[in-house]
Amino acid sequence: MSEHSPEGIRNIALTGPAGGGKTTLAEALLAAAGAIGAAGSVDKGSTVSDAGPQEKALQHSIAASVMGLEWREAWINLIDTPGYVDFQGATLSILPAVETVAVVIDAESGVDATARRMMQWAGERGLCRLIIINRIDVAAARLEALLDDLRDTFGSECLPLDLPADGARQVVDCFFAPQGTADFSSVEAAHEQLVDQVVEVDEALMALYLEQGEALSPEQLHAPFEAALRDAHLVPVCFTSAATGAGIPELLEIFARLMPNPLESNPPPFLRQDDTGTHEYRARPDPEAHVLAHVVKVEHDPFLGKLAVFRMHQGSVSRDTRLLAGEARKPFRVGPLFRLQGREHLEVERLGPGEIGALAKVEEASLDTVLHDSHDEDHIHLRPVAVPAPVFGLAIRARRHGDEQKLTEALSRLVEEDPGLRVEQDAATRETVLRGQGELHLRMALERLGERYRVEVDTRPPSIAYRETIRAPAEGHCRHKKQSGGAGQFGEVFLSVEPLPRGAGFEFADSIRGGAIPSSLLPAVEKGVRQAMEEGAVAGYPLQDLRVVVQDGKTHPVDSKEIAFVIAGRKAFLDAVHKAGLQVLEPLVELEVEGPGTAMGDLTADLAASRGRIQDTRTLGDQVSIQALVPLAEVADYPMRLNALTGGSGRYTLRFSHYEPAPEAVQQALVQAHRAKRAEA
Repeated sequence: MSEHSPEGIRNIALTGPAGGGKTTLAEALLAAAGAIGAAGSVDKGSTVSDAGPQEKALQHSIAASVMGLEWREAWINLIDTPGYVDFQGATLSILPAVETVAVVIDAESGVDATARRMMQWAGERGLCRLIIINRIDVAAARLEALLDDLRDTFGSECLPLDLPADGARQVVDCFFAPQGTADFSSVEAAHEQLVDQVVEVDEALMALYLEQGEALSPEQLHAPFEAALRDAHLVPVCFTSAATGAGIPELLEIFARLMPNPLESNPPPFLRQDDTGTHEYRARPDPEAHVLAHVVKVEHDPFLGKLAVFRMHQGSVSRDTRLLAGEARKPFRVGPLFRLQGREHLEVERLGPGEIGALAKVEEASLDTVLHDSHDEDHIHLRPVAVPAPVFGLAIRARRHGDEQKLTEALSRLVEEDPGLRVEQDAATRETVLRGQGELHLRMALERLGERYRVEVDTRPPSIAYRETIRAPAEGHCRHKKQSGGAGQFGEVFLSVEPLPRGAGFEFADSIRGGAIPSSLLPAVEKGVRQAMEEGAVAGYPLQDLRVVVQDGKTHPVDSKEIAFVIAGRKAFLDAVHKAGLQVLEPLVELEVEGPGTAMGDLTADLAASRGRIQDTRTLGDQVSIQALVPLAEVADYPMRLNALTGGSGRYTLRFSHYEPAPEAVQQALVQAHRAKRAEA
């Protein structure tokens, strides 16, 4: 058997905004449970979770960190997650490892956009939710108002399991032993609210409670309590101060006695594909079943190599177990197995259902890979977490010649570790673009390139992928003739061009009669045309949305070679497009921005100043969502503008929409810049 049975395991992610005290709270819990000697300090860089050099310098989490503790009969896996929006990919990708998402809210700052997003994402995944109001010692006077705010924001199902007492120097239990005096409200009233809410999911218990008026014990309430959590009918609220220790033992009791184990939670959303389609698949937390584990994080350790952090959902794994990664045909043999205590790796013999562990030197595994031990499970995967698309970008290249391959490998590892990063190869601009969730996110990635992989890079804003097109139909001609003493070159081409609808691309055809240009030479004409299209005709950007028709031409029995018709086709095309009139197209993106309703006027004014066209506006509680079409060139610095307009609480997504003609002033500036560049060459 594995060391911990599924009934005794609790998997809990500490999430929420940066500065809410998640890391300090984790330290307090570890220390209170005896997992560490004394709580470390974020300021001193001595905490279990924020143990990386970047995290110590920043004094904030930038990656999810797994740690464990024992309390009563329970083994509790705590996952400390980043609060900065820039690192939300690391937070979201770890959520499939847990049954419970604990949203930690700073008592002084209150509910913010990050807390709302985490509550929404956890609800969408069917995870049980818990709200922890931390730092109650610094905002004792506003705790009652904050509890009301939580209920207004997230619903009346948010009910306190304990309440602050003695000026927030301690908390008083409202569930197990509801006695004592709280700083506000009534312990007895809070207990009654909890019982009323819980028994609503159990008709038989409700009848006993209402008809006989009997007091219900915590043991009687346990099963319906879990059902209420699963159904989002109850979102418990707890009060703590990680700094003073208030509420810490009580929170451990709640984790151990009330939070769901892997048998009590909603089943993970596995999907199975077969010849009849895609079907839901329910994992069984049975240690004797086939292995089914899910990789939730990948690290590259300098000593252990590639480390795959995974959650066991079914079966058991021990050293030398043979596993398959996804749909791979060849199995690999499991080497050392680890539990994680922050950056410390503790070797274990076996891991069973519900446990979180790590495998070393597993090249076959990547984020979201399902590990299994039978080809019967080849086509099972977990419904992926939708990580927001990274839109903040930097064009990047190796500073030293010869480091290009080294850079490519380092970028691949960064993206493998961080699902919020993406690397794009832009064929139009010939740039390698590293994209992330924000300026801080990219800065941390660049630091890792230099410090961990010893790759120095140069960066600049990515080029805007403008395009060129024609305004009207036109005809072009070129007679290419060259004599060089020996065999000459001859090719003559007559062709026409005409515009196509926006987004149609390029079409090439011919209407030649009588074999004026042999069919064997038409590909050479097309090659010349495509060369000219790629180089651009007026501003140096590729042409698109046009049709070229070769109408006529002449050949020479000796001198008509492929190169002659490449050149003739290219020059005839340029002749035609200049007659047709050229214009520069700019890319437009669909921008969706969310922020506080109080910032709506500033947000719409900023979009209007950026040549944006508002498409839709919606109100979401005290938030506003705005959809607009905006030129890509106008949103390069949008993250900074949005932060300034919303006090850091706004978020946005970008998606390419289409091309349309740029304003004349923009077109003229691009044309002049291209001419100046050619003059310098």
